[in-house]
Amino acid sequence: MLGGIEVPHDRGCAAHSDGDVVLHALTDAILGALGQEDIGQVFPDDQADWKDADSAIFIREAVGRMKDAGYRLANADITLILQRPKLAPHKAAMRSRLAELLETDPARINLKGKTHEQVDAIGENRAVACHVVVLLLPGVGG
Repeated sequence: MLGGIEVPHDRGCAAHSDGDVVLHALTDAILGALGQEDIGQVFPDDQADWKDADSAIFIREAVGRMKDAGYRLANADITLILQRPKLAPHKAAMRSRLAELLETDPARINLKGKTHEQVDAIGENRAVACHVVVLLLPGVGG
């Protein structure tokens, strides 16, 4: 799972939930912008409730907290760093799904894919990373 969609690949993330690194990073970015606990504190990996859980649960919680605090998403800038699979064929579907989960327009979501040019664990296709920056604005709606 990447960006809320299933992306065919010969490997997956080792994780307690479904391991969607994009949704996890987005959840942490929203919670961080709100000055709240991180994803591991809100959804501890030692609780059976989250075993193999759909990461959409996590982002929905973060969006709910964002709204409860009186904010809305201005934009999300997402950089997914992985050697494979190639992101380009999946970007439109990911942006659409992310917009749905974030309750916003896809134009507010920037999604970039980068490689590590075959250097380190990411470049050797043994790991992925994701960096997310969100801008929240006061007021609910979108």
